[in-house]
Formats: sequence, structure tokens, C-alpha cells
Amino acid sequence: MDHEDIAWLSATELAAKVRAGDLTSTEVAEAMTDRIESVNPALNAFVTYDRDRIVADGAELDRKRHAGEDLGPLHGVPFSIKMLTAVDGLPFTSAMKPFEHVVATRDAAVVRRMKEAGGLFLGKTNSPEAGYYGGTDNHLYGPTQNPWAPGHTAGGSSGGAAAAVASGLGPLAEGGDGAGSVRIPAAMCGVVGLKPSLGRIPHTLLEARHLTWVFHGPITRSVGDAALMLEVVSGFDAEDPMSLPAEPVSYAEEIGKDVDGWRVAYSHDLGLGYVDPEVARICREAAGAFEELGATVVEATPPWPNPEKAMWEGIWIPGYATEYDLLDWEGVRGQVDDELIEIMRQAEKLTAVDVARADVFRGRMYDTFTTFMRDYDILMSPTLASAAFPLEQFAPSWLEGESLQRRLLGWLLTYPFNMLTSPAITVPAGFTADGRPVGLQIAGRHRADAAVLRAAANFEGARPWAGHRPPPLPASA
Repeated sequence: MDHEDIAWLSATELAAKVRAGDLTSTEVAEAMTDRIESVNPALNAFVTYDRDRIVADGAELDRKRHAGEDLGPLHGVPFSIKMLTAVDGLPFTSAMKPFEHVVATRDAAVVRRMKEAGGLFLGKTNSPEAGYYGGTDNHLYGPTQNPWAPGHTAGGSSGGAAAAVASGLGPLAEGGDGAGSVRIPAAMCGVVGLKPSLGRIPHTLLEARHLTWVFHGPITRSVGDAALMLEVVSGFDAEDPMSLPAEPVSYAEEIGKDVDGWRVAYSHDLGLGYVDPEVARICREAAGAFEELGATVVEATPPWPNPEKAMWEGIWIPGYATEYDLLDWEGVRGQVDDELIEIMRQAEKLTAVDVARADVFRGRMYDTFTTFMRDYDILMSPTLASAAFPLEQFAPSWLEGESLQRRLLGWLLTYPFNMLTSPAITVPAGFTADGRPVGLQIAGRHRADAAVLRAAANFEGARPWAGHRPPPLPASA
């Protein structure tokens, strides 16, 4: 098998071939390093990478196999980690120039579990500064290109992770999701992105451990790979006091079940406002696949008021205020995005009453969603109101001149499920006329991760996407 073919194998295929002896971990390491060196200079998905270390790690995995040691479920499977997650001995910069010399001194729980499962670590991927918005560009590493549309955003904040997976630079990538930061880039890059339920994967993002809206999640090219990765990294860990014991189910088995007889709600906008008509059409047509699968699809939206203000004042601003004391924010102007500094300025003005009112809204929103979902097994919608837009834009063009709150949240249909802490996945739904990917979001009841994966796998079977690969990027991208 040549290196190009190896690079496009799924994680489940790679694990099976390495376990059977059809491929060595060294062959996988060499194939992936060749691919990264060929593609990443134009893509800028990986911001740390060490070929010698990857090949040496592959050889060590081969030694363990030949010695008859127990092999984990990811033995020899390549994976990447987002810059905002700690990997011992590697840069831990938050993609911020003032922190360019910071190095992590430990592995986060999710990293440790991937390594213990036999995963082959490739490197760290790009993000915006502190992961604060839905694009991937920063003063330290520069922008990540969209592999389907050079010159356009890959989405964010896990844009490097999604661009890497979409480009054959490893089948598994870890991302972080605070308002959609796994699902946004996955949708824009034409791959799968899962935000699990609260506590499913131990949370180590940001210093505060009480945060109930930020999640690690897998980014993959298939639902089966997302299920495999979730199985590996989920379960309680003392690093996160809110983490849950592992579910007593096999996600791999759950995704093999059908959705015949399910009731499915489809909302064209989740009550959040404008969605690009082409995106809306692609997602509504994609939702029809569930009717072919024996489900009943009903157009319905949870009757909540627009949650944007509560998201901004109850989560985004106070959440980023946990980083307020890290820098003299005015003193680093020019090294850090002005928009991130504005978030810190707004944090100074936000009152405890504002935050409390947002918390009350969030509780009522949860009650509304719980009641709504009594009638439905899953809720579908577009993932985003827009396909990828040009890199020089902060947001879609219709939001130009709006407030930072609107420009950051006004095109996302992802953040309600961060507020609710319930699982949501994006899967490729199709392409715009000019070839930009569009994602379909599938959300479930509280802690219904298995149901969300099951629905996504059924959709994948009805509308397969694995054969779609982006064209080679121009060297000048």
C-alpha cells in the first residue's frame, strides 16, 4: 500500500491493519510525515511537527507489538491535538504571541488517554488566539487555509484540526468547543465534529474547572472514527470534577442500529435568525434522508427566545474574564487581536446582575428544550448560517458593521447546545455551487451521545461522503 492510500485510511481501518500485521506503525508514521510535509506548508494546519519523533514513536509502537504487549484500540493510529490543549514538553501558547515561549509540563487527560490507547501523536494544530472566535488566524502562526476553498476560512477555533483531517493529515483530531469550535470548522471543512455531553470527556480547557460550556471533542472523517475516539477518551478523571464515568454502552455497537420509527425535528434556523438560502436548501434536502430511513421528520423549533444575549453575557464574556489577569491587555495591543482585547474591556463593564440574569435565562432554556425533546429523538438544523467566507473577513458579509457580539455569534447555530450542555454533531450535508462544504447539525437530549452518533451514522450510510477529497492546494495558498 502506497503512502497516499495509507494517509486516507480511517482510524478503524488503520487500527485493524496494524493489529493484523498488514501495516506497521513505522509505515504509518512515514506515510503521515510525507503527507504533512507535502500539504501543510500551503495549509498551515499543524504548528508543531517533528518528523524524527513521529518515526521514532512509530518504531516504539512496532516494538511493543513484536514483544507481544497488549495493544490499545488506537495502536498505530495517527492523531493531532489543538494548540489550546496541553501536551507535555510542547508549546502551549494559546496561539498568542505574548505566550510564544510557554511550554506545557504535563499531558491533558485527553492526550494521555490517546497515547495510552496506542495512538501515534503527530503534532499540534492551529487556532485563533485563546480560541475566542470562529476562525483560525493569529499573530503567532498566521491563518489556516480552507482545504476546499483556498483564501477562505477553515472555521474555528479548531480550524487547524479540521483542515488537517479534511486534507488526509491524520484521521483523528482533538478539538475544543465553547460555542461551536469543533462543529464550526468541521462543517466548513467537510468533516465530522462532535461536541459531547457535559462531563463525557474530562475538561482541561481554560484554568477554571467549573465551566459547563467548554468541551473537548473529536474531529474525524467518519462517524465510526468519532465513536472510536469518544470511547477512548471518555470517562471520569480527577482533573475534571464534573467528568462522568464511562457509559455502559459500546458506541461502535450503537452506531450500527437503525433509526426506523424515530421522530426527528428539523429547524431551519433554531430561532436564531438569518441563514444563507443555499445553506438552508442543502440542509433541508439532507434532512430528507431520515424519511428514507424510516423516521418521521417534522419541521419544529424549540420555543425559546433568542439566546444570543444570554450566551454573550452569561458565558462568553465571563468565561474569557477567567483569563483577564494573564496579560496587560492594552499593553499587548498589536500582538493580540483587537476583538479579543474588546472582550476583556467588556468584561470590566459586565455586572453580576447581568451574569445572573443570563444564568436564569439558561435554566429556562434548558427546561424549554427538555419539554420540546419529549416529542423527538433528535433535533436537526444547519450547523452554520454560512459556508466558508474569505479569510480577511471576521464574519459573513451580512454582519459587517455589527457589534462584536453579533459578528462573533450571529452566524452560529452551534452555541445553544453549549448552553444546554447536550450533545451535538455536525456531518457533511453537501456543497455549495462553488464547492464549499455545508454541515448538518444533529443534536440530542441531555447525555444522549449514543443516540446522536447513531443518527449521524445512519445519515452517513444514506448520504456517504468518504469519497470526497479536497483538490490539492496551490503552493501559494
